[in-house]
Amino acid sequence: MKKLINYTIKCVLPVVFAVAILWWMYRGFQWEEVSAALSEDMSWTWMLLSLPFGVLAQVFRALRWREMLAPTDGRVRLSSCVHAIYLSYASSLVVPRVGEVLRCGVLNRQDGVSFSRLVGTVMSERVVDMLMVLLISSFTFLVEIPVFVRFCKYTGVSLDGLLHTFTSAGYLVAGACLLVALVTGVFIIYKLNVFSRTRTVIRELQSGLLSVFRLKRPFWFFFHSVGIWVSYYLHFYLTFFCFDFTAHLGPMVALVAFVVGSFAVLVPTPNGAGPWHFAVKTVLVLFGVSAVNGAMFALLVHSIQTLLVALLGLYALAAIGLDKRRTVTDASTHTENP
Repeated sequence: MKKLINYTIKCVLPVVFAVAILWWMYRGFQWEEVSAALSEDMSWTWMLLSLPFGVLAQVFRALRWREMLAPTDGRVRLSSCVHAIYLSYASSLVVPRVGEVLRCGVLNRQDGVSFSRLVGTVMSERVVDMLMVLLISSFTFLVEIPVFVRFCKYTGVSLDGLLHTFTSAGYLVAGACLLVALVTGVFIIYKLNVFSRTRTVIRELQSGLLSVFRLKRPFWFFFHSVGIWVSYYLHFYLTFFCFDFTAHLGPMVALVAFVVGSFAVLVPTPNGAGPWHFAVKTVLVLFGVSAVNGAMFALLVHSIQTLLVALLGLYALAAIGLDKRRTVTDASTHTENP
């Protein structure tokens, strides 16, 4: 019974939540417009140009992870880190947040690094990422205050009027997203407390957590951290040029949507499906894009970028299988020829 409850919480509820939000957003949607956009209105050149930055963001994350492991586990291969990262993102499309644990398991099996230490490094990474998001968010808010003021002045929309444009269902979705994020945070803390009962695990976990203070090359750790978020942003921003209704909005509008979307994916749904669509569409509507076009933009961009994540995961799965087969072959060869 307990396993069934855990399975429901981790697998079923996130999917149901995502489907509910997507149904609410796209009910009555004219799907013929999506087909027309894919075949005629969308610039595939810009979409293809954006995809390498999605790959680069994950490679930067693998490079940064290797920097954290270098002081205690210098034998870790870059290819193992890259494959583990690819697979972690792809697996989270099926079960939200499972990728963080899975990538630790992959590197543990591939290169023999302590699983508990790996979990500690991942937790440290999350703290660094949170600080990066807070810095980007603070900068965006401070820079974009004049934009919001001008928008209200030129359109004659007051803050009260802007808030009244949201329906009760919109407030309900936003509240539900916050509630699910809160419950997920409490659940993770509980799991970590249960996980950290043994002294050995605590010691390894602490070693991983403190790895950020033992870096051999702090500059490269910082460089990779910045590279991750610059790549994520360009992966998103370049898609603005795919459509006439977003091409003119500029990099700062994209930054606002990027920041809001980054907070939306904290809600544990597969790849942020549902909350991310809602957040990005809302920002685009705020800057003058029609609700239909905003919803279509969110749907197409998220779908294509999710497909990229899935393909990278399949590539990693094949590469790990090939590496395992090669290792077995080499071992049998050494056995036959001592």
